[in-house]
Amino acid sequence: MFAHFFQKKTFPSSPTTCVNSNPSSQTGLPRRLTLWQLMLMGVGSTLGTGIFFAMAETVPLAGPGVVLSFLLAALTAGLTALCYAEVSTALPVSGSSYTFTYVTMGEGIAVLVGACLILEWGIAGAAVAVGWSSYLNELIGLVTGHDIPALWRESPFQKNVSGLAWGGDGAVNLPALLLVWLCALLLLRGSRESAKLNAALTVTKLVVLLLFVAMSLRVFNRVHFEPFMPHGFEGVGSAAAIIFFSFVGLDAVVNASEEVINPQRNIPIAMMLALLIVTVVYVLVAFSSLGAQPPEAFVGNGAALTTILHQATGSRISGVLLAVGAVVSIFSVTLVSLFGQARIYFAMARDGMMPAGLKRVDPHTFCPRRGTLLSAAVVSPLAAFLPSHVLWGLVSMGTLVVFLAVAIALMLLRHQQPDRAPGFRVPAYPLTPLASMAACLYLITNLSVTVYVIFAVWIALALLFYAVYARHGAARERLIQKKPQGNIAT
Repeated sequence: MFAHFFQKKTFPSSPTTCVNSNPSSQTGLPRRLTLWQLMLMGVGSTLGTGIFFAMAETVPLAGPGVVLSFLLAALTAGLTALCYAEVSTALPVSGSSYTFTYVTMGEGIAVLVGACLILEWGIAGAAVAVGWSSYLNELIGLVTGHDIPALWRESPFQKNVSGLAWGGDGAVNLPALLLVWLCALLLLRGSRESAKLNAALTVTKLVVLLLFVAMSLRVFNRVHFEPFMPHGFEGVGSAAAIIFFSFVGLDAVVNASEEVINPQRNIPIAMMLALLIVTVVYVLVAFSSLGAQPPEAFVGNGAALTTILHQATGSRISGVLLAVGAVVSIFSVTLVSLFGQARIYFAMARDGMMPAGLKRVDPHTFCPRRGTLLSAAVVSPLAAFLPSHVLWGLVSMGTLVVFLAVAIALMLLRHQQPDRAPGFRVPAYPLTPLASMAACLYLITNLSVTVYVIFAVWIALALLFYAVYARHGAARERLIQKKPQGNIAT
């Protein structure tokens, strides 16, 4: 069963040309994304995941020390970003860490990492859709004085914040479901068009968040920061483990590397710029929002920033403006999440790990149409029926395991390909990847038991999938690739 578990994919002799560059190809992704679009993709898919929703989930754990939680998560993400930058410039193809793992560790481990990526992107899209629903409800309430009925905007598990238990007020989260399919329809138009829309939404998001900082600092009260760490560093670590999902968007930069112009140059620059911008904005928003209202006011408030601005300024208009900005700009996070998951399906299908139809690219839009539709179908029930607190933890678990795999892949790549062409190199090697691994493992230990149980079930299902389908498909694909070109057509 596991005879080929550690069988590696051949390292491409020329990474820049290992992808079919023919735009009309049905199984190739043309390079159309610029540095600016790639950087904004990273910023756009990262900013909306964390700061619009995370305060309500993490301030009760860390208190004002949540500012340190953001910095701790950013440090971990930064160490991993350096590892990502080197490996992705050596292998600028779709599949992100799935492909890195396949080349350095083998097909079985690659399937497990692919499962983590599917978990990461799918649940990130669902979790953001759930948060978007809260902001939409807040906006409707501020404008009309009426809320969307809880029956149609909440999970049936909503009340139990410590895990999964039936007993919420809702039946299905219809706004979240609507957002998922609206994003899928936009993605079907193609990556270039999606990138342009994401750029516009990301700029809007930055303006909205900086406006929030400026207005909330006017009512800043330092008393709200006492005590700074009411639950000690353990609370800060637990909050950082949840906050880490906020940096999932950095993986979007790598996942789009097959579609990037000049990946060896643009991928490292885009990742570092995106991380810097996101970290600065996160810390500013966290600091100003805690100065504007006491920590206990964050509990159970899914649309925390709108409420803060409304109360801080005493103006309903300011709350409405922020809610409008949130509803419009958060849209980009679910958009990029579905984009990322579809590219994972594409890469795995190209290796024979998933059905061949998922590697087909639309000849007009260059979009993996079936993969995009499958992504929406997978994310829909998660967004419709699961509460946000469980989703955030699962995103962090999937992301941390993936980032751990990238650091390991970097060290193996250095060992297996000592003479590869020079490109971006991680500074302070091997301390940087080792520090990245240690930081990821520390944050993993701070996640809840519920997250561990669900993740273990998911990995077990991934192993079953490998045994039943993926290993056979990978073997067939290797046989096809070994045939002479003249025989493939026959």
